[in-house]
Amino acid sequence: MHNAMTPDTSFPKITVSTLDGAKADLGQPNAERGDWQLVVVYRGKHCPICKTYLTELNGLLDDFAEIDVDVIAVSADPEDKATDSASDIGYSGTIGYDLSLAQMGQLGVYISDPRSPEETDRPFAEPATFVVRDDGKVQIVDVSNAPFSRPALKGLLDGLTFIRKKDYPVRGTHSG
Repeated sequence: MHNAMTPDTSFPKITVSTLDGAKADLGQPNAERGDWQLVVVYRGKHCPICKTYLTELNGLLDDFAEIDVDVIAVSADPEDKATDSASDIGYSGTIGYDLSLAQMGQLGVYISDPRSPEETDRPFAEPATFVVRDDGKVQIVDVSNAPFSRPALKGLLDGLTFIRKKDYPVRGTHSG
């Protein structure tokens, strides 16, 4: 059963290893890069759409930093595959790896099994995007069950710029 994260609630406590040899708490921005955090969950090295998406994200990292939004990309890939992904595109941001099934469950992402050993060797998260405010609560939730459906990064950047300048409220909090 899929458990969706609710906007304006606390982001779960999840710690991942990062390619720079450190640990990162998802939803806890690196203060040097911002007071909010954009968490981008990607499928992994096996996904060509993820490569394109991370390449575009890499080109916008400075723009997100200008509006005080730290960015972390994370997947279930092991360290070697995450390293290869970053190296393939020259990604300069923070990449977390080894997202566990339990952590994926906490995030409420859709999880898929590989179609073959050539694709990958473990279950992986489908794409998701979360924006977490400085109070640790979720401003934006975007969870997909397919690699073809993700938010446009430039549109997300423009929207976050508006949200931050205008103190725009969290949307989608009414449960019906």
